Amino acid sequence: MNSAASEPALIGLDWGTSSFRASLIGADGGVLDRLAAPEGIMHVEGGLFEAAFTRLLAPWAGHSDLPVLASGMITSRNGWVETPYVGLPAGGKELARAIVTHQTTDGRTVHFITGLASEADGAPDVMRGEETQIVGAVAMDTSDGCFVMPGTHSKWIEVSEGRITRFATYMTGDVFAALRDHTILKALMQDAPFHDEGFRLGVASGLSAGSELLHRLFHVRSMPLFEKIPAGASADYLSGMLIGAEIAGGSAGKANRGPVTIIGRDDLADRYETALGIAGLTTRRAEPDIVARGHFTIAKAAGVIV
Repeated sequence: MNSAASEPALIGLDWGTSSFRASLIGADGGVLDRLAAPEGIMHVEGGLFEAAFTRLLAPWAGHSDLPVLASGMITSRNGWVETPYVGLPAGGKELARAIVTHQTTDGRTVHFITGLASEADGAPDVMRGEETQIVGAVAMDTSDGCFVMPGTHSKWIEVSEGRITRFATYMTGDVFAALRDHTILKALMQDAPFHDEGFRLGVASGLSAGSELLHRLFHVRSMPLFEKIPAGASADYLSGMLIGAEIAGGSAGKANRGPVTIIGRDDLADRYETALGIAGLTTRRAEPDIVARGHFTIAKAAGVIV
């Protein structure tokens, strides 16, 4: 327990596609306890979300009187309760006003946080769950600016005066997996220790690729063929190239606007930190527990807790 002096006030659920995470949140916003399970919305058989909710929160049965806030893909069309999207700009207050409530058969009320939607170049973009993390990051004294959230679908998010004003989704992780597992490049992919030089070479190539990216992707095959990189570096070279291309797009025009805040503390976030440095951008890491702080902030703004 990280905030033992605080009384429990709220349960926050970060329920995504592949995982379920719950935080027992104190009256001061600190996390008192955590639960986690590999039971994202795609793993709940028959869409029986209420049964899964009750079972997963069973260890906290003594806190069944606490309000519950939920964010993430649980609010999507494939989730428990589909919520509408909120437009930009939006922050904690806008999300609080748009909360959708749902009552379970045993009388518990779950407050669902909506996602955000925007449109650029005639096409929409959406997020569910990331908005709550940004609200939490802002509440934990992170200043306005640019945020990057590495993942299967990376998000680049602009925040001004505490509100999200723009965001863009990059399918970098999905493209990497597809190229690695389902193209001619598969024959080159090896289980090998991380190859820093290969990754850095890939980042440099991706950063400058522009309209030549589809051509340069063939270099993932030709570079080891002509021993420009070791065969074991191919996957990291590919990873670096795609991350570099993403950064070139996501960071356009941000070179002199302060550090890019990386949300994440895993190996992928480390790769982004390296790649952003190669791109000449300074970085910082978001504080831990920003999802829980986002739940706490939105709950207070909505009057769910006082």
